[in-house]
Amino acid sequence: MKNYLKQTLWFVLILLAVLLLLHFLPSITIEGHLLRKVDLLSEIRYTETKIEETDSLPLPPIPKPVFVDTCKAGITCIEDYSDSTKRGMSVFYAALDRLLNNDQEMVRIAVFGDSFIEADILTADLREMLQKKYGGCGVGFVPITSIINGYRPTVRHFFKGWRSHALSDTIDFDRKKQGISGHYFIADPGAYVELRGQKKYATLLDTCSSASLFFSNKGDVDLTVSINRKGKRAISIPASGGALQQVQLKERIGRIRWNVQRADSSLFYGLALDGAHGIVVDNFSLRGNSGMSLRSIPEKILREFNEKRPYDLVILEYGLNVVTAHRRNYDHYRKMMVEAISHLKECLPRSAFLLLSVGDRDYKTETGELRTMPGIKNLIRYQQSIASESGIAFWNMFEAMGGDESMAKLVHAKPSLANYDYTHINFRGGKYLAGLLYETLIYGKEQYDRKCLYEQK
Repeated sequence: MKNYLKQTLWFVLILLAVLLLLHFLPSITIEGHLLRKVDLLSEIRYTETKIEETDSLPLPPIPKPVFVDTCKAGITCIEDYSDSTKRGMSVFYAALDRLLNNDQEMVRIAVFGDSFIEADILTADLREMLQKKYGGCGVGFVPITSIINGYRPTVRHFFKGWRSHALSDTIDFDRKKQGISGHYFIADPGAYVELRGQKKYATLLDTCSSASLFFSNKGDVDLTVSINRKGKRAISIPASGGALQQVQLKERIGRIRWNVQRADSSLFYGLALDGAHGIVVDNFSLRGNSGMSLRSIPEKILREFNEKRPYDLVILEYGLNVVTAHRRNYDHYRKMMVEAISHLKECLPRSAFLLLSVGDRDYKTETGELRTMPGIKNLIRYQQSIASESGIAFWNMFEAMGGDESMAKLVHAKPSLANYDYTHINFRGGKYLAGLLYETLIYGKEQYDRKCLYEQK
């Protein structure tokens, strides 16, 4: 038999060569249709893929990482739970920015609290620190009369001829009449109140440039005022239907005395000594108060005070009159405080809010050892929850003080920073805690500035 293998092999080779050569033929078009080129090696030939550049499909933007707020070692930072209502610390820090850019701007801070800050303890030194940095002078708001006027070192306070009513009174107190401080005062004929600046405790309190008197009147009010013992000026205020009045005098004031000649159907609330610009810190302390009574301040009076004296920051310091040694459940307190804060937020719509936790409070065990009252830590957890639910800021003062048994350490320090009730700080302790809070506020402001710059880039 004849072998055709050789011929077959040559036929395959010739055919392969022809097909390979077909790749080099020019493009052929038949009736407008371009025929594909023959390319036996297309499946194995390496070709570099070229991405065609086009302006119609821009690259997606690289997302900017969220700014991370850090806390410097050695300080207890503020925890800000503010929500879309923006009632946290950024409101206060923005107000400080406006103050730095406008020498006529005022930044006001209201501190509501209990006996822990009575007589201007803590707030006196916080006021001085802030006024030294940002400007300002004067002691701020002072009630018409006070049971601790001789104990408060930041102002010399004299008064006579007043019927005083406070929220802490067990009888004869009308909650509908109270002012922002939880007091109201009725003047007898010839009543007077006098404030004098001083230099012995804290600076920037000897003189100021603005003095105010706050009252509401349904009838006519006739006053005389004497500034720096330079004669008397007569001031008459017509009936206003009970609206809040602010009589304000602006000049260099080291001493001012208000005399009431006539005050028909009038309620007086307090006085103020301020600067023309800078920081104002008002102390609204009320002995025995838990903070829940803030709900009872009439909406009308809060809104009127907000118009006359708007606050950029409201600090709430409460807890000593709530905590007990072994109480674990503070649900009722949490509910009432959330309502109180909601009331204040509604009536003071431009204010930031900062809730301070209760500080350390120690007691003696059966063996005579000093220990932190167990109820303290339970209450702090509830207070943190109150701040979170209310959408405001929170500062753990217990942690800042040093935590467990820190009150005993303050009491036994040399010199002592707290009283032997192991509950209340003294003025030296107030200065110490004011320094911690001031450092925290300033660090928070620095972080706020960094965040603003970061977001502008």
